[in-house]
Amino acid sequence: MIPIRDLNPTRNTPWVTWTLLLLCGLVFVWQAVLPVGADRDFVFSYGLVPRRLMFGHDPAAIVTLFTSMFMHGGLMHIIGNLWFLRMFGDNVEDNMGPVRFALFYVLCGLAAAAAQIAMNPASGVPMVGASGAIAGVLAAYLVLFPHARVVALVPIFIFIQFMEIPAFVFIALWFALQFFSGVGSLGAAGGGVAYWAHIGGFVAGLALVFLFRTPKPPAPRIAFERPQMPWRSDRGW
Repeated sequence: MIPIRDLNPTRNTPWVTWTLLLLCGLVFVWQAVLPVGADRDFVFSYGLVPRRLMFGHDPAAIVTLFTSMFMHGGLMHIIGNLWFLRMFGDNVEDNMGPVRFALFYVLCGLAAAAAQIAMNPASGVPMVGASGAIAGVLAAYLVLFPHARVVALVPIFIFIQFMEIPAFVFIALWFALQFFSGVGSLGAAGGGVAYWAHIGGFVAGLALVFLFRTPKPPAPRIAFERPQMPWRSDRGW
């Protein structure tokens, strides 16, 4: 399934979401214009390398926990990530507010990095991408707007159709794909998709959304009014 848009309007301009989209885009352009060889050095310097962080005794490696969130490994990688962030991030930001949403996003990204490192702390392959943080955004959307509708391209045998799908169905299927792919990747060597970062970011989002969401206002109290008795009057009969 390929999501096209969600049918869930927002009240405010999603400034943080648009800023994240812009930063990721600018970093990707910078990567693209670097000379051959320099682009590789850039990825290894600012991407998250678990072995360097865990066993390299390099305090500067801590910075890569944050810088890696704004880097991507290719055109399809960044298009997919930013498409999901644009589609689901604005509503989550609208609920949380810009400051809380920014903190929520970063924490989900850190949790995603921690999950991937835990699965392979000796890996020397740089991990880059906003996927883990965006997975946390998807989890928040699932909690906040489970019944919102998502318009998606759905393949049915040899045909592809536009369908409106409840958000909880779309996101649950997405997470199931990440989970089973992550289990299937256990023991695999080399690079590839960081499925456990997606899983870690999603689980963190499920937990953190209850701390960062704007609570619903309490329902207004309805005063009880004693009904008028038709047989009563000012004359007492």
